[in-house]
Amino acid sequence: MSFLGLEGKTFLVFGVANKKSVAYHIGKTLSEEGATVIYSVRSEKRRQALLPLLAPAPIHVCDVEHSEEILRLRDEIAGNHKSLNGLVHSIAFANYSGGPKPFHETRKEDFLQSVHITCYSLIELAGAFRPLLDPRASVVTVSISTTRMAAENYGFMAPAKAALDSSICFLAKSFSAFSEVRFNSVNAGLLKTSASAGIPGYIDSYLYAEKLTLRKRALTTAEVAQAAVFLLSERASGINAQGLVLDAGMSVNYFDSDVVARGVRPASGEL
Repeated sequence: MSFLGLEGKTFLVFGVANKKSVAYHIGKTLSEEGATVIYSVRSEKRRQALLPLLAPAPIHVCDVEHSEEILRLRDEIAGNHKSLNGLVHSIAFANYSGGPKPFHETRKEDFLQSVHITCYSLIELAGAFRPLLDPRASVVTVSISTTRMAAENYGFMAPAKAALDSSICFLAKSFSAFSEVRFNSVNAGLLKTSASAGIPGYIDSYLYAEKLTLRKRALTTAEVAQAAVFLLSERASGINAQGLVLDAGMSVNYFDSDVVARGVRPASGEL
């Protein structure tokens, strides 16, 4: 038996888009630890694309913007599994199709859609799957290392993630009335994922963040996944209503001497 004790446990993972996804690495690590992994993706087209990557694990389809699809998914899974030992929520969306705008010009429909998919979907999934969750199950979502930094290109996604962070606490408190189900998040720094590729100007932010890490190497998706798997295990039984920050030390290194020097002094050869 491994240290994490995940053999024979069953987990439902939302949010795999491709092999770069945090959700994919979480599911892969869970499988390597001997757990049974069930996947849910947004569309049938995505399910078909992921079959070669995720087989033989079952892949269900559920667009979390639609309540009826969540209930259908719950009933499908209940037909094959008596209980779930954990649920992974790695879902977020922001409509950046119009390019970056000043925050005060955020469209109401874009903001509400982002909060719905990024935050409310976790609340609705928790409520729908409550009868299936083992009394000591663990629910883990994926957030960001800080929502207190106003990065223009990230825009209204940050407030949506802030709502997600707060919801973790309220869900943990709510479920504590009848169970020991835990709710936590992994709050990751900048990552190379297909989702981040859709953020305008992200690559420059990513490279800058890498220079600010204490090790001068960016955070990896696998590192975030490993932390999430720990939170899903009973080894993390004392951790509840928390956000585990993974940023390779970036948050304590904003005044790194090399980065400061590059920012305030002309580069070599410039006047």
